[in-house]
Amino acid sequence: MRVIAWLVEGTWPACVDAVRTHAPPDAEVVLLHVSGPDVPGVAHGAFAGLLGRGHPERDPGGLLETLEGTSTAVILDAAAERLGRPSVRTVRAGRVEREVVAAAEGADLLVLARDGDRSRLGPRSLGPAVRFAVDHAPCPVLLVWPEPAPGLATIPPPPPHHHH
Repeated sequence: MRVIAWLVEGTWPACVDAVRTHAPPDAEVVLLHVSGPDVPGVAHGAFAGLLGRGHPERDPGGLLETLEGTSTAVILDAAAERLGRPSVRTVRAGRVEREVVAAAEGADLLVLARDGDRSRLGPRSLGPAVRFAVDHAPCPVLLVWPEPAPGLATIPPPPPHHHH
């Protein structure tokens, strides 16, 4: 069995805990972190367009790439330690939601955490990237709450019944 755990800053511990609870001990566990290309790219573009022609040493995009790489390594290291069993670390870059779906090809389970409004139950607890991954994953998905789930009272009431 191959299990992919999509690790995102702030919610990754819940995904790792779900793998520990639900994946068999002999499962191959892949710790996946995906970096979007947008932040360093925007910094490079802003610098070139506004500030830095002729001064490439001042371009903040490289620094942001380094910081993002450091953050990725910290998350993967912490996740591997929390998992407490062998795992494979995978780093991908690109459109985050599409990279997650691509990484899940051939997997037996994709574990991910809700990333939207987590104060109430319902579809808004999924942000766009997680919604895309849930809708397009080529394998079963285990969707976890990063903290205890809100109570059933947070479900909005049904719309009033209309008589025709």
